[in-house]
Amino acid sequence: MAQTLDQAVKIAGYYPALATSVLHSAIGTETVRAHFVHAETTFDDREVRRHMTVLVITDTRLLRVHMDDGAGHAGAGAAHEASATVETTALGAIRNTAMTHVVHEPERFSEGDLPSELVLAVGGSVHSRVDLEPATCGDESCEADHGYTGTLTSDDILVRVSLIADGADSIRALQDFAGVLQGAIGARG
Repeated sequence: MAQTLDQAVKIAGYYPALATSVLHSAIGTETVRAHFVHAETTFDDREVRRHMTVLVITDTRLLRVHMDDGAGHAGAGAAHEASATVETTALGAIRNTAMTHVVHEPERFSEGDLPSELVLAVGGSVHSRVDLEPATCGDESCEADHGYTGTLTSDDILVRVSLIADGADSIRALQDFAGVLQGAIGARG
């Protein structure tokens, strides 16, 4: 990591004082082993929104801090707002990681070239999704209550960087971060 976490947050430029304060509070007295900072801007029909995701590995935890622009409160003199969410996952609770390498024009790819895109997925995050639907017995005319059936799916942490949009340094930084994370959880892939 060529930059400290504080330097990377400052360079990203997305409310660096707020981001640094939230990160310092989440990290506490632990040592930062690795970090990855990814700021992005999205556009829709009416708005430009900024987001920033910061991943931090300490000796015991993976922290994910995600910051978003908010709409602010309605009314005259409404102020802009931002929100910051901190997810903490014990390194021992991480089940897996997956790194997807996307290469445009693979026939031209050579050893040492960077992929066009990288997607890091980390299994074992703190969020899960429950999808429920009424259970049936298969008889279309049956009106009995058969309860519910459903699935519980964990929402993995996903980070995507693109060579075109984010640059070569961002691709390399995510590769480096993933290597430290895989070593910290005892998996190489």
